[in-house]
Amino acid sequence: MTAYPHLFQPLDLGFTVLKNRVLMGSMHTGLEETGDWNRVAEFYATRARGEVALMVTGGMAPNAEGGVFPGAAGLFSRDDIANHRIVTDRVHDADGRIAMQILHAGRYAYVPDCVAPSPVKSPISPFAPKELDEAGIEKQITDIVAAAGRAREAGYDGVEIMGSEGYFLNQFLVTHTNKRHDRWGGSYENRMRLPVEVVRRVRAEVGADFIVIYRLSMIDLIPDGSTWDEVVLLARAVEKAGASIINTGIGWHEARIPTIATSVPRRAFSWVTAKLMGEVGIPVITSNRINTPEIAEAVLAEGCADMVSMARPFLADADFVAKAHRGQAERIAPCIACNQACLDHTFSGKLSTCLVNPRACHETELAVDPTPSPRRIAVVGAGPAGLAAALTADARGHDVTLFEQADEIGGQLNMAKKVPGKEEFHGLISYYQTMLDHSGIDLRLNHRVDADDLTGFDEVVVATGVLPRDPEIDGQDGANVLNYIDVLKGGAEVGQHVAIVGAGGIGFDVAEFLVHQGKSTTLDPAAWRREWGIADPAAERGGLAGDGPRPSPPARAVTLLQRKAEKPGRRLGKTTGWIHRAALAMRDVRMKAGVNYEAISEKGLHISTGPARENPMVIEADTIVLCAGQISQRDLADALLESGQSVHVIGGADLATELDAKRAIDQGTRLAARL
Repeated sequence: MTAYPHLFQPLDLGFTVLKNRVLMGSMHTGLEETGDWNRVAEFYATRARGEVALMVTGGMAPNAEGGVFPGAAGLFSRDDIANHRIVTDRVHDADGRIAMQILHAGRYAYVPDCVAPSPVKSPISPFAPKELDEAGIEKQITDIVAAAGRAREAGYDGVEIMGSEGYFLNQFLVTHTNKRHDRWGGSYENRMRLPVEVVRRVRAEVGADFIVIYRLSMIDLIPDGSTWDEVVLLARAVEKAGASIINTGIGWHEARIPTIATSVPRRAFSWVTAKLMGEVGIPVITSNRINTPEIAEAVLAEGCADMVSMARPFLADADFVAKAHRGQAERIAPCIACNQACLDHTFSGKLSTCLVNPRACHETELAVDPTPSPRRIAVVGAGPAGLAAALTADARGHDVTLFEQADEIGGQLNMAKKVPGKEEFHGLISYYQTMLDHSGIDLRLNHRVDADDLTGFDEVVVATGVLPRDPEIDGQDGANVLNYIDVLKGGAEVGQHVAIVGAGGIGFDVAEFLVHQGKSTTLDPAAWRREWGIADPAAERGGLAGDGPRPSPPARAVTLLQRKAEKPGRRLGKTTGWIHRAALAMRDVRMKAGVNYEAISEKGLHISTGPARENPMVIEADTIVLCAGQISQRDLADALLESGQSVHVIGGADLATELDAKRAIDQGTRLAARL
């Protein structure tokens, strides 16, 4: 008996049966580009051993002009087949199934020879595409079909044809990017000709007993996007052309609406997929921000889809499905949708991994093996770095004592969870507490450590975190001045007009915290859709509300300031920074850069601009909040080092750059893996 009967119901595709209703969605990790196919194989095989029914690879280019960037991996020729066979054999040995995604980037390609239906440049790539003629279109079809055939030869169980997120096939569907007047443009029947022809010819190439998934954009979230009637028309045509399954794509990459970031409500778009149920006779998959088995089960039980796609949750925990099946859902490491180690890495040309699981994509080089010589290890500080170190060391068989001066674990994560849009941090802290409860770790809360506490330990790990940096502003001791800890921990009285000193990640978080009132929109999907201007595509073309975003009024008037003479928020996450900036702009937060903090008085914050300290003015404020960075809290570490004791310093105690949980968890895990 399972708590998730819909999730673990097999899915019969006619020629084959999938063992449950979970798809690991496509993620571009960068692994294939390393050329280390053993490493690629182990990444997928690890997830296959975790009992996921079907996995989809990262996007494989069908030709050079369709690659997302120069050198992007693909299945261009027969020479590539042997490498891919290493992956499929390993997955099948692990009792798994895997489909290869065929992704033609079209005008999104970061290559000068990129091609598209019309020469309309993308706002997110540097090159204007070349308009394809009839022969050029035929070449793209032929190359996609050939890639599908080679995928079958390489041992894949199927292919996913990428037709959403604004990539090549999607570009033919909408007048936003298709300005043609031949048989590939004009009427919708003409505009959908290419994706339908691709599916028809792929099916003819691979035969009847091969999975063909078509990923269909069900809500474009761009001007002149598809109507719902057009979505349904395409879905039916794709089914008739031979697709086995239709997967859901949400939004184009250039859309100015967040779709997978942590501030997006869980299962925020399952209602879109639900609209297609009953319109086609083949299974339909839903996707985006499904990160627990409870959410997945509810989506299926409510009839929103036949199958759920989860991608990043399998970076966070390769055993997601197996743990749910065993009744151990509370032990699933949660995807918090932060993007920091996955998408931010992808769009920066780095290998992807996961903030909560640094072993993701590093399975072959970051091993957590039983230790041959258990040692007594003291870890001081139960923030993210200390927790990662303690749990990893315990998993290896060491005798671990974890000290924490506060009355709860989590460190600075306990402030992050208070910020609207970052509620997923509650789940991360709960996961850590669960893992501690099931470990052999001796946890000592409310315990401020001194050197005497650490005698008798073989290894000492100091993870004591950070302290707020002193900005040294004249008048900062006034009654109208708070620091970010006072604000985010709650209890401090904050006025209606606020000036925030520092526009880094913490400054943005504090601003978000102060302008919200009532329930966080992340916990209220209807309010979140209004806030971002999302409509039903049956009523508004592309799913964009005609009256635009309608955020709730800000709770306070906030001014965000920084010393650096650069755009505030420039150093935030590569794929999420724009969301934070847009969210604050919608609530009328003013931002000023390149300022000098001259003084604080009862009137507010006195500033000037530039090296010459020109343009003196007062930012009138009832409350000034100091978010001027952090310094490492390393008194204990320095005292131990002075006494000659061997100490490992990790996390913020080692390097105080913002509140970098990604680096802290990675550092703690890697240290414990080699102790």
